[in-house]
Order: sequence, then C-alpha cells, then structure tokens
Amino acid sequence: MIRGLHRWPGLLAALVLLVLSLSGAALSIFPTAERLSSPRATASLSIADLAERVQVAHPQVEQIRRAPSGQITAYWFEGGTPQAAVIDPVTGQGIASADPNSLERWLTNLHRSLFLGDGGRIAAAAGAAAMLILALSGTVLVARRAGGWRRWFAPLRGPLSGRLHVEIARVAVAGLLLSSLTALWMTASTFELLPDGPASPTIQTDPSDRVGASLAEMNILKETPAAELRSLAFPAPGDAADVFTVKTDRGAGTLDRGTGALLAWSDLTGWQRISETIYMLHTGQGAAGLGLILGLMALGVPIMTVTGVILWLAGWRARPRIRGNATAGRAETILLVGSEGGSTWSFAATLHAALTNIGQTVHAAAMSSFDPARYVHAQRILILTATYGDGDAPASAKGFIDRLQSLPAAPAVPLAVLGFGDRSFPAYCAFARAVAETAEAKGWSMLVPFDMIDRQSTQDFARWGRVLGVAMGVELELVHETVVPAVLPLTLVSRRDYGAEVQAPTAILRFALPKVPLWRRLAGRGFGRFSAGDLLGILPEGSAVPRFYSLASGRRDGFIEIVVRKYPAGLCSGQLLGLEVGDTVSGFLRANAGFHAGRGRTPLILIGAGTGIGPLAGFVRANAQHRPIHLFFGIRHPDSDFLYAEELTTWQQKGRLRQLATACSRGRMPRYVQDALREEAAEIVKLVRKGAKIMVCGGRGMAAGVSEALADILAPAGLSPALLKADGRYVEDVY
Repeated sequence: MIRGLHRWPGLLAALVLLVLSLSGAALSIFPTAERLSSPRATASLSIADLAERVQVAHPQVEQIRRAPSGQITAYWFEGGTPQAAVIDPVTGQGIASADPNSLERWLTNLHRSLFLGDGGRIAAAAGAAAMLILALSGTVLVARRAGGWRRWFAPLRGPLSGRLHVEIARVAVAGLLLSSLTALWMTASTFELLPDGPASPTIQTDPSDRVGASLAEMNILKETPAAELRSLAFPAPGDAADVFTVKTDRGAGTLDRGTGALLAWSDLTGWQRISETIYMLHTGQGAAGLGLILGLMALGVPIMTVTGVILWLAGWRARPRIRGNATAGRAETILLVGSEGGSTWSFAATLHAALTNIGQTVHAAAMSSFDPARYVHAQRILILTATYGDGDAPASAKGFIDRLQSLPAAPAVPLAVLGFGDRSFPAYCAFARAVAETAEAKGWSMLVPFDMIDRQSTQDFARWGRVLGVAMGVELELVHETVVPAVLPLTLVSRRDYGAEVQAPTAILRFALPKVPLWRRLAGRGFGRFSAGDLLGILPEGSAVPRFYSLASGRRDGFIEIVVRKYPAGLCSGQLLGLEVGDTVSGFLRANAGFHAGRGRTPLILIGAGTGIGPLAGFVRANAQHRPIHLFFGIRHPDSDFLYAEELTTWQQKGRLRQLATACSRGRMPRYVQDALREEAAEIVKLVRKGAKIMVCGGRGMAAGVSEALADILAPAGLSPALLKADGRYVEDVY
C-alpha cells in the first residue's frame, strides 16, 4: 500500500510537481537578493523617527511599508503623479526603484495559480497534497530500503537511478514536507477556510477632527522600533476626520491626526501569528536562508521525478508477458509471484512454460491476487517471491500474508514456496521464509520443503525444479535463460599473460571504460559506479548465457580489469584469452555488494589463490587511506603465476599493503595458503580481536581449506568462521 501511495500520486501529478518545484526554487532567490540589497534600520530607530525622515524628504508621502526582508518602501504623489522608491532609513531618501520585478511577479502567479485564477490555486493545492503524500510515503520507503530509521544514511546498492532517487530524497524530504504542508495551509487561508482574519479592535474612540499633531508626539510610533513596522498610512491632507493607520508585528491600530491619541487597536490573534509564520516558512520572506535551503531541496523534485519514472518503466518492462496463461478457475497449477523489479517474473515465466509443455494448465498471477475460492480445479499452489528491503513484501505480494492469516482454514491443495534473494543481505529471503512459516502455522501442507535461490542462480533454480518434478511425479527441467542487461562493447587495452609453465594459462585483462550517456547510466544500463568485487558479465559469442568475473578495479581507476584463467573447453575463457589489444567483447556490470571491502580503519585479512587475487588486488589498489591490509596469496610457482607481483611490491612500499604472505604449491617445499595462515595464527587472532574483516576469494576447495584452518586458529579465542559470518566479518566469493 505504501508503494502504491508513493507511485501513483507521483506519476499522475508529475507535470504539476515539476512546475511548482522549479518555480518555487526560482522564487527562493528573491528574498535573499532583497535582503542583501536593502539598507538596514538601526535598532534604536523608532517608527516616528523613520516617518519624520521620509516626510521631510517626501512631504506628500501617503504610506511607508517595511517588508519582512527589512526593505523599506515609501509611496507618495509628486506633481499629481504617484511615486514609489526603496528608502534609506538613515536619510529618508529614495535610493532605488520600487517597481515590482516582472519576473518575480510572473513566477509568483505561475507558482500560486498556474495563471488559472481560483481553479489554478486548487490545482496547485492538489499538487501540494500529492507532494505531501509522496514525502510521507517516501520517508517510510527510504527507511525500509536502508534497513531501519537508524540506518537512514546507510550506503545504497542497485542501479544509479534508484540510488540517486533515494539519496536526494534522504536530504530533501524534510523540506518537501514543510513546503507541502505550508502550501496547503496558505491555500486554506486564501479561501477563508481558517479563522485567521483580523480581530475586532479592543480600543475604539472617535477622532477629534483636529489636525497638526507631530509624529514625535504619538507614543506608539515613538516607542515602537522601526524594525517592527509593517506599514504606516498617512491621513489624506484635506480630510480632518482621516487618521493614521499603523500595522506592526504586535497588531494594528489607528491614531488621531490632531492629538496623536490611539483611537483603535487590535492585537494579532494566535491564528494570524501561525499563518504569518507559515507564510514566512513557505516563501522565505523574513527567513531568506531558510528559503534558499527549501529552494535547493525543491530542485531535487525534477531529478526524483525523472528517476522515479525510469524506475517505474524499468519494473514494468522487466515483467515478462506470459503466454498461454490459463484462467484461475480451470488451472491445475496456481503460480503466484512476488516481485519488486520484475526479475522474479522471468523465473515464473520459465516455470510456467515448462509446466505447460508437460501438459499442465497453469495460471500465473501476482501474490496480491491470492483468492483460494477461485482455484476450483487446482492441484497445487506454487509461490515464487523476492524480498523487499528489510524483510518486507515486494510490490506484487502486498497483503498476501494478511489474506492468508484471515482464511478460516488453509487450502486443501499442497504448497511450495521458493524465495529469491542475495545471501549478502541480512534479510536474505526473509519475506519468502515468513510466507512459508505462516503457511505451515496455518496447517498448509508442503509439496516440497521451503528453498531459496541466491543471486538468481539458474543452477539452483534447475535443482529446485527437479525436486518439484519428483514431488509431482513428472520430469521437470527448468532451463532458465538469465535476462541479460543491455551489453556494451569493451575494448581490450592491455593484457599480461601468466601460467604457461604450469599448464594454467592466465591473463590480467584491462578494458577501456566505455563512454555511456547519462540517461543509460540512470537506468542502470551503463558502467556507472562500480567497485572492486563487483561482477563483470561477459556474453561470449555463440551463447546467450553470460559468464561472470570479479572486478579487480573500480570506477575511479578509469578502467575495467579482470583476471581470467583458461579452462579446457571453456567457451568464454577461451575467447577472452584469445583477445588481442584492440579487440572487443560484450559486457555489462552486476553489483556484488556482499563482497566489498567497505570503509573504515579496521584491518582487512584478504585470502585468495589463483585468479581469486583479482578483487583482492583491487581492494589494495584502492586503499589510499592506508587501512591495515594483510594479504595471503596462494600460487603454483613464483616464476609462472605470481599475479600482480610488481604492483603488490609497489603497494607495500606505498603503505597500501601492510603484509604479503605467499604460498607456492609447486617447488621444493610445497605449501598452500592455509599453511601460510597457520604460520601467522597469533597475528590473525590479534587482528580479529581488533575487529578485522576476513575476505576469501577463489575456488571452493581452497575456500573450504581456509575455513577449516581458520576454525582451528580461532577456536582458542572462542571464535569461529561461522560467528564471524553472522557478524558480517567473514565473506566469501567462491566459484
């Protein structure tokens, strides 16, 4: 529901919001400019002193006004012609024209009423209401995505458009809430829906019909500082019954022109004070600095509008159109999908096609449409769902658990639940698990045990499909083709070859950073922000299935670098190792936030072997802050496959690498990386006690040996790899 409240007001009111935000941002400049250009009245200057000076300079003065910025303007007649000027309070002389700024007036009419009168004011108010809904719902969504209110400014993951949308919202949401609330109040005041009109005078006396009182004799003018003046209107010269009218920050009154006595006075009401404060907060008149801040925040609205539309379009396009989808009433298999960005729908489409091909009638729908009463011929219900944020339901699964809990009894047909997520996230498949646990608590029988798919693994999906097929009594092969993002040509600019002597051809390949238009980067289709440890997907010729390689470089390095070993009959590795400088391959980026070094000063213990050195070298390369890094690197022979040998020596000399320990598996004294770890057991325990993070990259066999060695090393200290993993201090990238 929250995402719906956030999405639809933004899409429907996008144009009005753009106009209001841009015009509001432009208007925020004028109060500051006015304040900087206006002479200031001294604290000791009274209204009487100011009025006398103006009257001397302009004998026919009719009115003096003081704006919230402090600018004083006088209005008078000269030769029968009305005149106006900005006044210097020291001399009473005019120093600048008081003609209204035509651009400011035009922007004000656009911002307040869209040039459409009262109808335009209502439309602007509707836009402010939409902004309020967006700001409130967006606040909740940002907190969810960040993992809670305390993690409001936590680092973000995902495509550039999504990160930019949230980053701006984090900063601007307070200003947008204030602007929208104050705009709605001002509209209500304009249409007299609030009791903030003038109060009845508390003093009422008839004028004396005399003339000639001196301004200095009028106590209220003499005792009130000019800094509190709002306006002072002079009586008409030929009308003895006319009076002085004064308005200040405390109230308004009239003064007898012959005696100087106060004839009538009314204090500002509480409602008036609130409305004036609201006006000041919204326009910046009287608080120029706040106005500029709100104007800057308003500039975030156009960017958030564009990125929001991009995110919506990306999600809409990512959802595949499932062919041959049976109606819910005649389907044997009900396939319910919970998806946020659309990727889970692609797996559902694969499952739908496979079941249809073996003769099943299948109905696929969003989990939010769950209605067991419609599934009259169903023999099973299958649920494929992702998790949103910190364990919440994705967009197409909202309300599912509540609907399930409200059922008097669980459906009679069996259920299977498959979760999709990223193991590096704390709430890995948390919503899918909650669905399975709620179903079991309701007494719903399970067709197959609850299972999870890590990072859209097609192998895990195929394995689950075989288990499902056994439970159904059929052969079920799920061959899922990963939805490949738009690829870009990458040009090889350098290569360094290793490993020929040990029959393990390996190369460090460096590609030029492609130039990508901003709109593609916003949509997450380019090489925007990336770091060592993220993945480079390579689409080899003759295959629709990409292969992934850990990056040894980040965006700031200005190039894309990977380490590749050639495998027998390896299609992609063979093509990569066959590249010459100037050749191109097709590639794309995929985030791998679970294997980032992160920030901070706590030590890093990096452990890798063979091509696993790639991202580890990238972490060392980026260590300009000289964080303590200890690298344990396993190679076959120092003369053949000592990858990054020269760079590691240089980085150690520059302080980017604290310790380098190598282990050679071939030679007179063969040893492996886990042997090097055991030799440094005392130092490793010391580093871990200081909060060190351990990062392992390489083959599964090596990773298993490292885990076993570290378990022995850490056991005397009451620690283990499992405990460190639970704390996010032991991460692996294995293959």
